[in-house]
Amino acid sequence: MAVKIRLQRHGKKNFAFFHIVVADSRSPRDGKFIELLGSYNPNTNPATIVLDGEKALAWLKVGAQPTLVTRRILSYEGVLLRKHLAEGVAKGALTEAQADAKFAAWKAQRDEKIAAKKTGLKNEAIAKAKAAKAAEQEVDEARAKAIAAKKAEAEEAARKAAEEAAAEAAPAAEDAAAEEAPAAE
Repeated sequence: MAVKIRLQRHGKKNFAFFHIVVADSRSPRDGKFIELLGSYNPNTNPATIVLDGEKALAWLKVGAQPTLVTRRILSYEGVLLRKHLAEGVAKGALTEAQADAKFAAWKAQRDEKIAAKKTGLKNEAIAKAKAAKAAEQEVDEARAKAIAAKKAEAEEAARKAAEEAAAEAAPAAEDAAAEEAPAAE
């Protein structure tokens, strides 16, 4: 029986998450499986991976073949490195302590890289929010200037209209006074 470590799709349309399972290669993708090793959620940034590394390592040692994507996940989690180091210890190329030290150093470097990515994403989101707020303030200032200019224009038009009305009323009043004056004589 050929055994594969592969993904089993769950979730809704356009928002899938996956279970990492050990299954017979002849069984359907979402069908029967032998053992559940963990889960993989690509919808988060960075992707969320929950994996029982010991079980995965045990299955790899007995010959289970990972698919391409699960191979990447196992590599990302360090399971393939641990298998490689365990083979080196079995061959006598290095000791168990050296293998553990190498794995611990790799794990620390990987955790640092993930933390840097998370802080980078967080800082990027903060920078985008600040830029959006600055752009919004610029738009608000431009609108305020436009409103002030329209208001000043309207006031100027009203003042000119009042002056014109006063100018038209003054000669008309003089003409009316002149007409009344000869009539009074």
